[in-house]
Amino acid sequence: MKLMELELPYGRTPLRFSSGARHIEVLRSAERPAPRPLGALLDEALRSLTAVRGARVTLIVSDSTRNEPRAEFIAALRRQLRGDLHWTLAIATGTHGPSPIESLGLPADFLSAAALVNHDGHSDRDLVELGSTENGTPVRVHRCVVETDLVILTGCIRPHYFAGFGAGAKAIFPGLGQATAVRINHQLKTAPNARAGIVDGNPCRADLEEAVRMIPAPTFLLNGVSGPDYRIHAVVAGHVERAFREGCAIARPWFTVHAKPAPVVIASDAMPVTATLYQAAKIAAAVAPLVEEDGTLIIAAECSDGIGPLDTVNEAILRIGILPRLPRRARLILVSGLTKELVERTLMTFSPSIEAAIGDADRLLVIPKASQLLCEPT
Repeated sequence: MKLMELELPYGRTPLRFSSGARHIEVLRSAERPAPRPLGALLDEALRSLTAVRGARVTLIVSDSTRNEPRAEFIAALRRQLRGDLHWTLAIATGTHGPSPIESLGLPADFLSAAALVNHDGHSDRDLVELGSTENGTPVRVHRCVVETDLVILTGCIRPHYFAGFGAGAKAIFPGLGQATAVRINHQLKTAPNARAGIVDGNPCRADLEEAVRMIPAPTFLLNGVSGPDYRIHAVVAGHVERAFREGCAIARPWFTVHAKPAPVVIASDAMPVTATLYQAAKIAAAVAPLVEEDGTLIIAAECSDGIGPLDTVNEAILRIGILPRLPRRARLILVSGLTKELVERTLMTFSPSIEAAIGDADRLLVIPKASQLLCEPT
């Protein structure tokens, strides 16, 4: 039996494994040509943005769970908005809690000049209540997006397992929302259309966009459109909802892949998605459509920073967000750097290696960079 050697993005270093299965398919998105320089893309997109001298500007950037060019966003905005402005830099952390600032790559001179909001959605201090959405989600957000003259939302558009795509209005809500209110919105992830790639008709996305429309200050979107190679290939800017949809339409064909469902699917991704099980669970949601009934889904994620909040991972993510997407009687196995005792506290099954999880399977579907894909069965 001839063994095939494979390598997966995993964590700090790739994970290598071998298999003697007769049928092995590796599913990847099509390669894209090298993008134009990011600075030029940003400058072109920002030509319409203006601010009044002396204005208060709140700039929102993502926390450390996202791999984004925050420094380039800031540099382009400072090139476009010259003059005497009062900047507030807000870190969109959602339910994650305050972010380590040193890991964000922010320019030191901007940090020293701007007021900093390292959002803590678990504290009601500095929150403002704006009402409720039609779904009943209370809209409680940090006052920095209310007591200002302009809010600029940054982020990168890429697939999100229940909000359709990431970025857009998410910078404000859930990004700067109260954790309890955000979890009420996230209960909508159980809806059939709360899926990766779906924006219009997605109740979770509609609810958070309704929440952001309650913000009294003018808002402006600046989003990179990421490719599966993690590079930004386009930039959209302007109206929060219209520009976001423009970016989603650009991104969708880049991320869409097709394959025949398989009895064993092995999926992984690179950092920061694989830093915790809290984030790595998104990999399972992305590839669930490609798992056969009675099949096995193996998630390879180092989880060097641990599980994350255990109850949230088990109940809010795995039980209502992941397991219902899997076919009947499918097994969900985790290969990670976590101990067996830790994994057994979750709703996933421990395996010491991919080889052990595969067993004697004869057909494998291997999906690197899985959280970056929109997987459709053929």
